[in-house]
Amino acid sequence: MRATAHRIQALKTEANELERDIARLVDDVHPEPAQLPGVGALSAAQILISWSHHGRLRSEAAFASLAGAAPIPASSGLTNRHRLNRGGDRQLNRALHIIVLTRSRIDPATRDYITRRPAEGKTLREIKRCLKRIIARQLFHTLQRHHSTAPATP
Repeated sequence: MRATAHRIQALKTEANELERDIARLVDDVHPEPAQLPGVGALSAAQILISWSHHGRLRSEAAFASLAGAAPIPASSGLTNRHRLNRGGDRQLNRALHIIVLTRSRIDPATRDYITRRPAEGKTLREIKRCLKRIIARQLFHTLQRHHSTAPATP
């Protein structure tokens, strides 16, 4: 048992060091996403990996579709609904999910949104889908804005 405990501690230390390294790399490449509420170093790294480079995605809708956060119509009869997209980059979708969970704990605006939407007939699952789309839009604009303000490299 003692050997297992020592191994767990060593792995936790190594994981923390790797996360600090990733945070440093994200700050060097593109620090803006990590400064948004709820976006940690690992989520920011996944966002940057999936986004890749300026010009890869033509619009925020394309980024949301890549992330699996674009709404898919699931209407039937008089019910007008959208469902969660199960396609796209699953790691990016997971990063958005983690951001939604974190923001729902720490961000007052997100908490207000979550408490307001059930009165409009939305379920918790639909609210999370909407939040993923909102966050995908915000991230795309953040990534695009950085590129347009970055100095040209020779």
